[in-house]
Amino acid sequence: MSQPSAPSEQDRLPRGDLLPEMVVPPPGPRSRALCAELAAHEAPGINTLAFGDSILWQEALGANVLDVDGNRYLDLTSGFGAVAIGHRHPAVVEAVCRQASALVHGLGDVHAHPLRVELARRLCARVPVDDPLVYFAVSGSDAVEIALKTALLATRRPGILAFEPAYHGLSLGALAATSRRAFREPFDARLQPVVERLPFGCPVAEVEALFAGAEIGCVVVEPIVGREGVLLPPSGWLADLAGACRRREVLLIADEIFTGFGRIGEWFAVDAHGVRPDLLCCGKALGGGLPIAAVVGRRELFERWASPGEARHTGTFVAHPLACAAALATLDTLEAEDLPARSLDLGKWLAPRLERWPGAFAEVVEVRGRGLLWGIEMESAEAAKRAAARALVQGVLVLAGGPQGRVLQIAPPLVITPIQLDRAIEILEAAMGSHA
Repeated sequence: MSQPSAPSEQDRLPRGDLLPEMVVPPPGPRSRALCAELAAHEAPGINTLAFGDSILWQEALGANVLDVDGNRYLDLTSGFGAVAIGHRHPAVVEAVCRQASALVHGLGDVHAHPLRVELARRLCARVPVDDPLVYFAVSGSDAVEIALKTALLATRRPGILAFEPAYHGLSLGALAATSRRAFREPFDARLQPVVERLPFGCPVAEVEALFAGAEIGCVVVEPIVGREGVLLPPSGWLADLAGACRRREVLLIADEIFTGFGRIGEWFAVDAHGVRPDLLCCGKALGGGLPIAAVVGRRELFERWASPGEARHTGTFVAHPLACAAALATLDTLEAEDLPARSLDLGKWLAPRLERWPGAFAEVVEVRGRGLLWGIEMESAEAAKRAAARALVQGVLVLAGGPQGRVLQIAPPLVITPIQLDRAIEILEAAMGSHA
């Protein structure tokens, strides 16, 4: 089948600090043609094209994305948070190319490689966990699986406390802790039956009462709820929760897969609360765009995994050489460019502008966030979807989601320039619809 031609070489992104430029209304003809072909061959369960045509990304750099029709966008998604240091950061590209010239793939959990050693050392030095060891994972969901299994090995108590709302992944163990019923219901027969749920930010007395009456081995919590609506905890809540866990010898698992590595203005969200969890799951931004994740946990907990036989939780691509190279370059960049501090500063600039929206726009109910993670709660899923679609036409990529699909999520690369961010907010304001 013949398709519209791809953008020419001169249409490529020369820099990543550019403003939007639209050449055809999205999705353009090449995007629509490729959507039709993909929909004919890819299963709908993983294919959002089941909901209609979409743009297809051709190239990305910094905070810019170029689609296959030549439209240039500002990215307020940072690839679900995975490219916090920007798309195709030169340090990541150089590190991956250098590693690819020496070793593309090793032998997973049997023979390690030098970059795996260095990354383990760096994570132990950076993540706020006492006497830490690292357990590498291949995805965020995999990291949550490892943490939940570790808690069971260490405590022998099967109960898990998770919160409403929460997103911890979609593999079976992580899915059991994820709150959205639409994700869980088709698989209820296979899910862990001992997950208790309380509202995120509930009085800690309710947590302690649950501990007294159930065999809870661990609590899994997002310090800031990410995908499910960008919810911040009440002041002091996370520290009080950690105290309750310590008193009852319940393990605290911090899911920082989205919030980790500078997103909210600290290296990790727990840093802002003075909390040192027993196990911390990280991923997304760690790989600079390549898939890698990890759990950092207390040594005595991970020592429960010791076995004379084969590894009991592993994967062919665990601590992949290219992903380790990208992760080390990402850590170097976060440090050298002080991107957590930059995120905090941009968030302080952004806050007063966003916080006036509930009074300024009829369809905006609430705004909440910190650093470069913000949620704009709309009065309906339809209003959120309309705003996202209007923004797309003007060259801004923003996701609408949350449990009812009502929340626009602003999570740009931490390297977005003030000029780019200002323009993106102008476009979003124009997309909000009627004034209050």
